[in-house]
Amino acid sequence: MSRADSRDRALRERAAAVIPGGMYGHQSVGLLPDDYPQFFARGEGAHLWDVDGHRYLDFMCAYGPNLFGYANPEIDAAYVRQLGLGDTLTGPTELMVRLAEEMTALVTHADWAIFCKNGTDATSMALSTARQHTRRKTIIRAKGAYHGAATWCVNRPAGTVPSDQAHQIFCDYNDVASLEAAAAQAGEDLAGIFAAPFKHDAFIEQADPDLAYARKAREICDRTGALLIVDEVRAGLRLSRDLSWSRIGVQPDLSTWGKCLANGHPISMMLGADKARKAASQIYVTGSFWFQAAPMAAALETLRLVRDTDYLERLQILGDRLANGLRERAGAAGFGFRVSGPVQMPLFLFDDDPDLRKGFCWSSEMLSRGVYVHPWHNMFMCAAMTEGDIDSALNAAEAAFDVLKRQAPGLEPVAKMSFLMPASQG
Repeated sequence: MSRADSRDRALRERAAAVIPGGMYGHQSVGLLPDDYPQFFARGEGAHLWDVDGHRYLDFMCAYGPNLFGYANPEIDAAYVRQLGLGDTLTGPTELMVRLAEEMTALVTHADWAIFCKNGTDATSMALSTARQHTRRKTIIRAKGAYHGAATWCVNRPAGTVPSDQAHQIFCDYNDVASLEAAAAQAGEDLAGIFAAPFKHDAFIEQADPDLAYARKAREICDRTGALLIVDEVRAGLRLSRDLSWSRIGVQPDLSTWGKCLANGHPISMMLGADKARKAASQIYVTGSFWFQAAPMAAALETLRLVRDTDYLERLQILGDRLANGLRERAGAAGFGFRVSGPVQMPLFLFDDDPDLRKGFCWSSEMLSRGVYVHPWHNMFMCAAMTEGDIDSALNAAEAAFDVLKRQAPGLEPVAKMSFLMPASQG
């Protein structure tokens, strides 16, 4: 994969000449181990093939969009059929209405839908809707939470100015007192509270939503007239056939969705309750490709599979099998190994590994055995995985733990992860 004569290496060199930085965004491998491939050739089911022909069981699932398997024949057939009829047209097809009807029937809090392309589109629309509904400016969101790549929410300062993220107050996720303090600071200017369905920040352990925190967010919004927004872009349809917070009995006013909504075909959306309908109709949002019919056809077929199959229960079973097996094998090898978050979206971290040198070594060993895991980002289960796939991954993990056990005493710091270390230790 890292050979000088590999196709991946050649493509990286070509990309560096015509793409700023060689690659960008969340699919850049710049912060992954050096042997991770940047370019892929195809995907099928739960597997990926890189441009050099290596096959991987893929626990990233395209960073979430793959729910029912790459190249799912039923979903892709619906997409292709609609392509033959029309996709990007002067106006939408009836599929837009059908999809809105089906999503609002599926999601308890939702009375209407607006479609777009990316998660950032949806969260930005939610921000505008909350501000229009309340005629206020201030929003509250949790420190470290990811809500997209627009200047109002991006977590890197390059190309932004302080005013881009003005009128925002940050709290600690799951900390009721911190949330209350943020609301008090906002005072009468609170427009909305953004919440992730669970704490899924990079580099640190994930955490389920605390019921008291979720209820407090709902209570503050009810008391002040602000809108509660749950950002389901990453987790939607993997934890529930409804909104993720439906499992704890807390409903938002707005929710944002994307990623696996059409099993990888490009579509996202904002759902809302009737109280925010007028505001949503007043903001101006649009895009040349937001009304494409083919992704909507794929989304409708995805929703059919959501309703009619046991995919969700299988994700739970497979996720439990993977998490329990990894803990067992890590313990046998003498490692403190944490699997956090919902088992459908796990994150793997080693104890006593502040710069991820153990995680990088182990992940590279997994990759060399045909299993694509991530050393610091949450992963995803997909319904195309089988018990045999999980067992193969566990066998690879056992071998990878053995290698790590031998190499751990001599591992050097991971230079590209030095930003995780305190300044006195970096």
